[in-house]
Amino acid sequence: MTPDRHEIAVTVNGMAYRSTADARLLLSDFLRHELRLAGTHVGCEHGVCGACTVLLDGIAVRSCLMLAVQADGHELTTIEGLATDDGALSPLQTAMHDHHGLQCGYCTPGILMTVTAFLEENKSPSEDDVREALSGNLCRCTGYQNIVDAVLAAAAAMRGVAP
Repeated sequence: MTPDRHEIAVTVNGMAYRSTADARLLLSDFLRHELRLAGTHVGCEHGVCGACTVLLDGIAVRSCLMLAVQADGHELTTIEGLATDDGALSPLQTAMHDHHGLQCGYCTPGILMTVTAFLEENKSPSEDDVREALSGNLCRCTGYQNIVDAVLAAAAAMRGVAP
């Protein structure tokens, strides 16, 4: 192993991976190019747009701001890991569909990952709470209202309450 390459072991969407990565390889590039999980989108490459958001041990992080070697020993969840093993959509994905919370879809994976972590911490958010949680995710196509409606509906569904 050269000093510029490092062995890493990560669990992604419940599957264990062992690989080597260049010391400066971004986590987003590792996920997309090494693991072929192209659902993690890369937008600004500066951590501003949120398109590359994934969960690291359940916490939303910008994968364009992390090196792959920093994920060594951690558990990652990408957009590909939100659906159930049988392919059924998560309540959040279903609500996004039902409430037309996406248009072009480029920002959608990052938004879904951000909101997944948010709803783990806040089971009964207000509209203002949702807007604040989404403030780090940029979407050029929607006015955010349908996304907010979808998140509120998903939160209600996850609590077993009709929206």
